[in-house]
Amino acid sequence: MLILGFLAACSVEESDQPVTLLDTYLQDPVALERGRLLFEGSCASYCHGTAPQDGEDVDLFDCQWKYGGTNDDIFRIVTTGIPETRMVGFGNNFPEGQNDLWMLIAYLRNEQQVCDQI
Repeated sequence: MLILGFLAACSVEESDQPVTLLDTYLQDPVALERGRLLFEGSCASYCHGTAPQDGEDVDLFDCQWKYGGTNDDIFRIVTTGIPETRMVGFGNNFPEGQNDLWMLIAYLRNEQQVCDQI
């Protein structure tokens, strides 16, 4: 019993959340750079800039996301689009498929303002 108590006291508390591909890419400068290039080539040249501008649909670097701001929301939106808006779905049409999409999301998260967590 004493040994179990000692082992429990010495064990490192782990998060309930597994390390995700996004977490990995957030720590990888090469992945973040690829995400930036994907953003500039697929998003910034059409609807979203790296800084808010008049007529821009959505500033992706602020804390106000109209259609959902979770990582899964962003993944879904970029994949399927938003009906009745200019946001088309890219599906898995990035050169490296979903890996590229997670690198793009990692870039957005890395560049995003620090938002208050409620």
